[in-house]
Amino acid sequence: MAVVSDKAAGAFRTIGELSREAGIPQHILRYWETRFPQLRPLQRAGRRRYYRPEDVALVLRISGLLEQEGYTIRGVQKLLSAEGKRASGGPGNSGGGADTRTVKAVRDILVKALRDDRP
Repeated sequence: MAVVSDKAAGAFRTIGELSREAGIPQHILRYWETRFPQLRPLQRAGRRRYYRPEDVALVLRISGLLEQEGYTIRGVQKLLSAEGKRASGGPGNSGGGADTRTVKAVRDILVKALRDDRP
């Protein structure tokens, strides 16, 4: 059961605040940091953790996948890893898509314009 916070949506959360808001014990959050490389909160002096809004969203997603969807830790690891590879242009996204063609077309137009502009 999630608790609503009085902090702004974009504010950083401490591990205690995130634990209360998400209903996830602190020791589980620390464990997830060892299992999911995508979950890397900022750590200040004294190793105090500060979770960014994207970290909070990831924690809630991991929790949902584990508790509601029935994934295992390994299953969530594979899912997040595969999504990261797709988003970063890894295997399966080898370029040559519509975005790449558009950029190349714009580049060609600019090259032609620069050639035509020479005295």
